[in-house]
Amino acid sequence: MSRWRIESLTAEHTHGLAECHIACWREAYDGLVPRHLLDAFDVDRRAAQWERTRVKYPRSTHIALSDGIVIGFASAGSPKDEPPAADLELNALYIRAPWYGTGVADDLIDVALTPGVSCSLWVFAENPRAQAFYRKHGFALDGAHKIEDFTPALMVRMVRAAREGDQR
Repeated sequence: MSRWRIESLTAEHTHGLAECHIACWREAYDGLVPRHLLDAFDVDRRAAQWERTRVKYPRSTHIALSDGIVIGFASAGSPKDEPPAADLELNALYIRAPWYGTGVADDLIDVALTPGVSCSLWVFAENPRAQAFYRKHGFALDGAHKIEDFTPALMVRMVRAAREGDQR
């Protein structure tokens, strides 16, 4: 596998991000999210959604590219929870399956999160691989849970406190 580079999302890559996003969901959530929901995702609609996000929240989404192809992404912004559990929320972090364990996700999380700022995220309760990754990056379950909006799967919240000495 060739090396990757991380950069902010540009209009040039919204379609590639949409393809990556859908592929990541299908790879990671087969058996957890009903198949008909995974099959219903549409690349053009997802690309339009990412373009709206890119315009509204510039520099909130970062992509990992290898040979010009989007192989992963991370997106963070203001928390949606009321009251917020942290100052920042990691909304998405996905990597294509062939890139698991290569360090791409580590690079993306480092770029997406602001040093010294607390952060929360929601993850499927039945996704131990993702939870282990987030624990490695200082996140811990805080006891909050909810049902995902589009599937009956249980989500759990993880929070990372602002860490002294976090600097780039």
